[in-house]
Amino acid sequence: MSLRVTFLGTGGAVPTTERAPSAVLCNREGDRLLFDCGEGTQRQMMRFGTGFTVDHVFVSHLHGDHVLGLPGLVQTMDFNDRNEPLAVHCPPNATRHLHDLVHAAGHDPGFQVRINEVAPGNVALETDEYAVRAFETSHGTRSQGYVLEEDDRLGRFDRAKAEELGVPVGPKFGRLHEGEPVELADGTVIRPEQVVGPPRPGRRLVYTADTRPQERTVEVAAEADLLIHDATFADDMADRARKTAHSTGREAAEIATRADVARLALIHVSSRYAGDASAIEREAREAFSGECFIPADGRKLDVPYPDV
Repeated sequence: MSLRVTFLGTGGAVPTTERAPSAVLCNREGDRLLFDCGEGTQRQMMRFGTGFTVDHVFVSHLHGDHVLGLPGLVQTMDFNDRNEPLAVHCPPNATRHLHDLVHAAGHDPGFQVRINEVAPGNVALETDEYAVRAFETSHGTRSQGYVLEEDDRLGRFDRAKAEELGVPVGPKFGRLHEGEPVELADGTVIRPEQVVGPPRPGRRLVYTADTRPQERTVEVAAEADLLIHDATFADDMADRARKTAHSTGREAAEIATRADVARLALIHVSSRYAGDASAIEREAREAFSGECFIPADGRKLDVPYPDV
């Protein structure tokens, strides 16, 4: 099962020629999930070849650099004769504002836009294979991040062991792997636990959007495969980070270290660092020994299973 992240917008509130405002697209085996939709997101989709086929949009909060791309994207979808409904998940009490955005300039989409308020701690989207749930963040306004967590996978099937026990190659292999005992021709019953290992964990992706470093993020991101965290400033602007309820790269890295995540992506880079954001990344690497990077707009990242 593929899980690919495309960083459409990695900049802060003020866009630059190199970085657009917040937007992260996750493609999980064809399910396309967009986390935030800052100004110009639809153009970034064209620029980086992702297309507009989005099933769900997850809004972290109502600041403009996270939602102002929504009306343009919806109108473009409409111009492209979209028929499928679009789900927009958001914090509580955001429905009216998002409805006004979707219908900006009197536009009435020809497809259904469902706005789903979800409180922190609750599930925004649940499928047979994964779920996306919200968690509270700290940004001086009602804000939340999102966790995409896959269900456990089946354990590894030991074919050699199955053949040794006399299981014939064929459908009985699949039944055993799915947890069903099988009976051999001589009446012997082979149980799944004899040939199938323990369940294997799925992947977990955590998106904080704008936030101060907080204990809740450590909890939800524990051993995550990818943490995408606010890193608006370098250490030279630590006071500004506190006043504006953002994080520095070092603070994001300290969260990643405590959560023992595999990879850390630093986003929401302030326009102050438009010429050179290396200080944010350098300081983060001093506090986190795992893979740590500031993605450029357009970077695509495949997230592997933890046991691969």
